[in-house]
Amino acid sequence: MRYRTLLKKIASLFLLLLLLAGCASGASPAGGVSPSPAELRGTELFAMDTYMELKGYGASDALLEAAADRIRALEDALSTTREESEISRLNRDGETNVSEETYRILTRSLELCRETGGALDITVYPVVRAWGFTTQSYRVPERGEIAALLETVDYRGIARDDSTRAVSLPESAEIDLGAVTKGYVVDVLRSLFEEAGVHDALFNLGGNVLTMGTKPDGSLWHVGIQDPQGGLLGTVEITDKALITSGGYERYFEDEDGNVYWHIMDPQTGYPADGGLLSVTVMGDEGIRCDALSTALFIMGTEGAEAFWRNHKDFDMLLVTSDGRLLLTPDAAAVFTPDEACPYETAVIEP
Repeated sequence: MRYRTLLKKIASLFLLLLLLAGCASGASPAGGVSPSPAELRGTELFAMDTYMELKGYGASDALLEAAADRIRALEDALSTTREESEISRLNRDGETNVSEETYRILTRSLELCRETGGALDITVYPVVRAWGFTTQSYRVPERGEIAALLETVDYRGIARDDSTRAVSLPESAEIDLGAVTKGYVVDVLRSLFEEAGVHDALFNLGGNVLTMGTKPDGSLWHVGIQDPQGGLLGTVEITDKALITSGGYERYFEDEDGNVYWHIMDPQTGYPADGGLLSVTVMGDEGIRCDALSTALFIMGTEGAEAFWRNHKDFDMLLVTSDGRLLLTPDAAAVFTPDEACPYETAVIEP
């Protein structure tokens, strides 16, 4: 989408985590002593090109370290920019055998491509790269170049062998799992914390949030959602949900004429998605699906996103439109409190 006025530059986090109730006091653990279940403890790291925060009531140093190691291992396997990753090897060689986990993520990604009718297409990577979003060498490709690249974009051409976990791509095709990876990671973290006996936690992976349980007083987590044009859109009060936002204001560039181009590409056109949306926030039970849907619905546009929700109704969403509206599904509206300065006309989407 192109705008004459450049959207305000915002911080790297989509969502501002607002822990409105303080955690209970208690002595900090030392040595091998376990922390109090009422003590909120966490860690911060930079991975997957994103600042991340992991917090849990009763989380131990060992658990937090294991969670950080798990994130880094997934980055090593799935990154398109690391030459030795499994995805880079597949893109380079055109075929390879992958690990069980990578195969599982790829399989789920293809299911989500099918579910969204190709709005999500993990083979759009060469188009994104042509626009310079993988190298920060931004440019507007010629139409002929885009047309040639679109010949390689079709997730249905990916071949897999379940028995050997062999994956092969059509000639010149390449994939990127960036639209699902962080959503998958929050699912992994939830399982990791649950296995360690920590059931009340909050993870923020650069706008990919997952909440578990409650605070010690039984209150729910309050999560702030960023206005795509700067400031706070409002807060949601949730538990045991993934909440993931995609928007054109994450990564974009401006050409010499003042046109703005963002990184979310429509796999049908090879150009930035132009469906009348500034951001999409999806809430649901499965992080990887919420991550995929936040991108796919942005590409579908306002009407397409509403139609998709009406056909499924197993997730909730908040849509910020370019014509100044905030559209919410009924259950999202029930847990959302707009900020006092929220500039949008708010409406609930009819079932």
